[in-house]
Amino acid sequence: MPRTLPAKPRFLWTQPLNSAGLGGVAATKKFVVVGDRDPADVMDVFHCYAAGDGELLWSVRYPSLGKLDYGNTPRATPLIHGGRVYLFGAFGDLHCVELASGRIVWKRNLRLEFGARHRLVWGYCSSPLIADGKLIVNPGAPQASVAALDPLTGKVLWQTPGRPPGFSSFIVGTFGGVRQVVGYDKDSLGGWNLATGKRLWKISPRRAGDFNVPTPVQAGDRLFVATENNGARLFGFSPGGRIIPEPIAVNEDLAPDIATPLIVNGKVYCVWQELHCLDLTDGLKAKWTAEDESFGPYAAMIGSESRILIFGNGGAMVLIDARSDKFQVVSRLEVFAGQRAEYYSHPALVGDRLYLRGPKSLVCLPLPAS
Repeated sequence: MPRTLPAKPRFLWTQPLNSAGLGGVAATKKFVVVGDRDPADVMDVFHCYAAGDGELLWSVRYPSLGKLDYGNTPRATPLIHGGRVYLFGAFGDLHCVELASGRIVWKRNLRLEFGARHRLVWGYCSSPLIADGKLIVNPGAPQASVAALDPLTGKVLWQTPGRPPGFSSFIVGTFGGVRQVVGYDKDSLGGWNLATGKRLWKISPRRAGDFNVPTPVQAGDRLFVATENNGARLFGFSPGGRIIPEPIAVNEDLAPDIATPLIVNGKVYCVWQELHCLDLTDGLKAKWTAEDESFGPYAAMIGSESRILIFGNGGAMVLIDARSDKFQVVSRLEVFAGQRAEYYSHPALVGDRLYLRGPKSLVCLPLPAS
């Protein structure tokens, strides 16, 4: 993490995009991948750039028709793994592509092939996930609510019946001694055995109607979740990998409808209008809350033991001290000064380079560590 932010933005390179978009940026030391739409808004377009100078290396585009709230750009962050990148569009198109060349290895439409029938309000949002040789996706079909594919071929390894999808991403972790996929369907929080796909447990919230957008966060052997109708909750597990239905702790003041929390140094950070800091070791008690003009309903965060980098819905970047017991701003940076937009895309930090999506561009911003 940077010790401080520069006084003014100095971009190493900039590439134009057609829209602000929602999907996050994926990057390695050599490649940067991001999803976009064509100018006519009838095709998904994924671009891969050289990390060093921003040269466009390849693009994958395909017809993808429909009308979604918050636009039609891909929501899912591309997944880079093993020399390939997995591109997932909002209408269910999943492509496995060679990262170096852009050659399509295999492709599927999860909605059509699995027979999903739910209404696409915001489209498919969950980023694909690879664990133990399985590509985890959520078609949301009656007979394939969650599925595991072979990352090399796209072949179905297992599929589990259930409900339409939620809008957050899945995580994989060991809880109660069992390695499992954890995440949401439309109505509930759940865990699925990673090896077999069998659903292990289900938690239906006390108050119905959560959109289930924030991604769950593993906290050691426990699970932290936060949603707009049921607040923040910390759950434990029993042997055999089943969740204990009664939460260990609850904080109803932190109730984000979009932002995913970050856990650093035993504290939970999350933006919901204000920046909330909860004590994970003391019953989720609020340590402090802080207002800032760059915050709003959403902010992306990247953290280390010393610093937390926050890119808020207002378009400014704020660097705070992660070791402080209060809201202490180290520095701030107006990255896209004068460019009004709603910022929902998560940036990627690789070494000392931050790749960030603006209203109409992708930028590479150097953030020296010292």
